Amino acid sequence: MSVSAAREPQRAGKAAGWASDRSITMGLSVLAAIPILLFLLLPLTGILLRGFETPSGFGIGNFTETFGAERFWRLVLNSISMSLTATLAAVGLAYFYAYALQRAAIPFKPFLRIAVLTPLFAPSLVQAQGLILLLGRNGVLNRFLGFDIDIYGFWGTAIANALYAFPYAYLILSAALAVADARIYESAETLGAGPARIFRDVTLPATRFGLAAAIFVVFTLVMTDFGNPMVIGGDFSVLATEVYNQVIGQAQFGLGAVIGIVLLVPAILAKLIEKRISSRQHALVTAQSKPLETKPSRGRDLAFSLYAYTVVSLILSVLVIVVVASFVRLWPYNMSFTLKHYEFDVQNGTAPLWNSVGVSLATAILGVAITGLTAIVVQKFRNPLTGPLSLLAILPAAVPGMVLGLGYVLTFNDPANPLNVLYGSFALIVILSVYYNHAHAFLISSTSLKQIGPVFDEASTTLGGSTLTTLRKVTLPLLWPTLLGVGVFYFMRTMVSLSAVIFLVTPSTQLAAVSVLQLSDRGAVNQAAAFSVCIMAIVIGCLLIVRTILWLAGAKNVTLIR
Repeated sequence: MSVSAAREPQRAGKAAGWASDRSITMGLSVLAAIPILLFLLLPLTGILLRGFETPSGFGIGNFTETFGAERFWRLVLNSISMSLTATLAAVGLAYFYAYALQRAAIPFKPFLRIAVLTPLFAPSLVQAQGLILLLGRNGVLNRFLGFDIDIYGFWGTAIANALYAFPYAYLILSAALAVADARIYESAETLGAGPARIFRDVTLPATRFGLAAAIFVVFTLVMTDFGNPMVIGGDFSVLATEVYNQVIGQAQFGLGAVIGIVLLVPAILAKLIEKRISSRQHALVTAQSKPLETKPSRGRDLAFSLYAYTVVSLILSVLVIVVVASFVRLWPYNMSFTLKHYEFDVQNGTAPLWNSVGVSLATAILGVAITGLTAIVVQKFRNPLTGPLSLLAILPAAVPGMVLGLGYVLTFNDPANPLNVLYGSFALIVILSVYYNHAHAFLISSTSLKQIGPVFDEASTTLGGSTLTTLRKVTLPLLWPTLLGVGVFYFMRTMVSLSAVIFLVTPSTQLAAVSVLQLSDRGAVNQAAAFSVCIMAIVIGCLLIVRTILWLAGAKNVTLIR
């Protein structure tokens, strides 16, 4: 037998690859596509249809009524102005904070990197809680130091949202600033450029794509946030709170759907622009690049150290004051120490907390299975479903949580829908949580799969392994650290989720983040603070446990917070 003839089976095996067993690959593709159609595309379609549904049939009556109201345009202006203010503050502060950590010699950098991420461990409205405890009518500064600050309204909402969005901006900008070629900076210095000129002509252009991405991500985040304006907004209303008022307060589902559709527009536009900008980014580091090393500079390092510790002190003070409030008897009238608020002598007691833990665990398990399967189908298979599936998988990135939650109410609260049996159950909340966070989890899994070379699949196929065998013995063992990270992501995001689930919770399916909102709304400051502290403690405990597991397994480089 000739050498070329002997190699023919090997070539055939390589060519077949993962697509060798077409029935299995198509079956797995269908299995990934069906739930995303039912639990993502169907609810979004439901919102669109309900927006055009009027008592006399289908029409534009809801849109005419909404757009013709002066209040609507005032809400649009409020939302845009507040979002722009919060975005500029968050991104501006985060850029120089990331710059300080990446380009200056600052002591205790690991602490600074972790501390600034703490807002991710709590519901968004905790920022508003902390600001009220610090700057509200009975806050520390007003009551004990004699200040007269009115934090409610536009500025309170903007500051709370800026603090809430700061970690998201920092993560993006830190990654952008971490990539640099020392040769460019050395050339600039050789040509006589000073630090300010180098920053303007080298650093800013090199990070413009990351800066643009951070701006669009943060703008979308604060534009659609619901918790902070509900707690600290006072008479200042935005579109997100109006959706809640229309649906919960007035049962105007049609008008609520119209405003939900309006909220979709800036979110989708921001995502499209971000994607367009990212596609134009070119590689900043090549094989010939030289890593940029931080050179000590006493004046610069001192200035950035003061800046970084001032920013992190502001962020931590808002969270620490919430922790303090959970241990005092009656804020701010009786500041004696007590643990009574952790007895949770409120409606439903500790049930919402344990409900959240159970829902978050279930979401993590189901989310890992669904996003892992979807990522494998998109990255490893080639059939007519993989293209549309890859687009649907990232669609939730452009859908605000409150809009998706409203879509679930409109779709699954319909007796004519066979899936109506899920309405009012924990199962539907779990499914909603999976698809609300699906895009990010899918991208994490897909990125990891791209880093696994095809040689492993080809070797398995050459040795006679089927698609399922290769999946079980090759892909999943290599992917497990990433999937564990995805599970942590799902758990953390579900524990702190508020806007996505606000329409689905019932007295029997109450969740901790919703309880925090309701307690804050009733003025039960201390009990709300205790619930918030428990949520943060559970999330941090989960991160520590998983980090320990990864350390013991030798997977020390897996990133859990993205």
